[in-house]
Parts: sequence; C-alpha cells; structure tokens
Amino acid sequence: MIVSTSSHAALISGISIPDSKLANEITEFIRDTEPALLFNHSSRVYYFGALGGQRRGLKFDAELLYAGAMFHDVGLVSAFSSEADRFEVDGANAARDFLRRHNICDRDIDNVWTAIALHTTPGIPQYMHPVVALVTAGVEMDVLGIDYASFTDFDRNAVVQAFPRRANFKEDILQAFYDGIRHKPETTFGNVKADVLADKDPDFHRSNFCSVIRNSSWRG
Repeated sequence: MIVSTSSHAALISGISIPDSKLANEITEFIRDTEPALLFNHSSRVYYFGALGGQRRGLKFDAELLYAGAMFHDVGLVSAFSSEADRFEVDGANAARDFLRRHNICDRDIDNVWTAIALHTTPGIPQYMHPVVALVTAGVEMDVLGIDYASFTDFDRNAVVQAFPRRANFKEDILQAFYDGIRHKPETTFGNVKADVLADKDPDFHRSNFCSVIRNSSWRG
C-alpha cells in the first residue's frame, strides 16, 4: 500500500521516512547539498533498505537508517570531498558531524559512520548492525539490482514513483561516481570504484595488490 501527499511523506508497505525534527533536517540538508540524481537515489536507498529489513524481520532505528542512506554519497559532492580520503569516509565524516550537532549518542553515530564507510565493501556489512547491513542492502538494490526479485513489483514501482529513477540512471550514476573521485584515484585501491575509473579514464592504471607486496621495502 502506498499513501503519499508528497514524496517525503510516502508510506510504502508500512515504511515511511520518520516524521521527526532530525529526519526533516536531514532531508533539508541533503536536498540543499546534493543534485536531484543523488537525492532521489539516496531516498530510494532508504526505502529499499527499510523494506528489505522489514521483510527479513530486522529491528532497526529508522532515523539512523535514514541518516546513513541520505549521507552515503555526500562524499561525492565537492564541498565535502577531502584530498586523500575515500569518498565513503568523507560522507561518513559529514554524517558524524551533522549528528553530533544534533546531540545523537556516540554509539548511534558510530553505526551510521560505519554504514556509510562500508557501503561499497561487499561481503561484510550484512553481518553487522542492522543499520550497517541495510544501508549497503539499499545501495546494492538501487545501483546493482541485487535482491531485485525479492521486492514486489508494487513496492519497486512505488519507490520509483515517489523518488524518480531516470531512464539513463545507470550511466548518470556512474558519471557521478567518476566526477566525485577522479581527483583522487589512489583512494580506489582495493575497492569497486577502481572499476569506475577504469571505465571512464583510459589513462587510469590500477594499483595491483600483488605488485605492492613484491615491491615493498621488505627483502623477502
């Protein structure tokens, strides 16, 4: 079932964005910070993560999941992009600073930070705190289509109706990833964003794990 008077108020199969001061301020901050492509993507990440968590019977704090989902790509925005840290860490740090200003406890902040920092590291988040697991699950659903068939047609369509997914979203999100990390290619060592640079930049050369070992300062 979907009930909606606005995209922010969309109720989809029992899931909605929390109607709280914190969630409202997160929405305002991200809407003012990110382009519509990333804002809508992040909103869908929240819904797909929450819907998946509901289906799996996980207990999670909706406000914290919303914070993790909405901030997970903030590190792609130039105003929050550091010179040397991975964009995931930049986003995690931005969320941490925002939540501290709202007097959220350190334990909850740590879970949100970890959820954002690990959202491009497959194989680990699903074994961690529900907020960590569900941010990654939402990202994987919206970007990679992982677990696509586990969502009903109704829920998928309702989420996309509330937060539109462009016809050329796949290429647009790849370009957004590239634009956000192209100035610090060394931060993609050992993670999936190296594939983005390899796809977009013919002059990009990956760091090779085996070569790093063989060329280290150790003699043997």
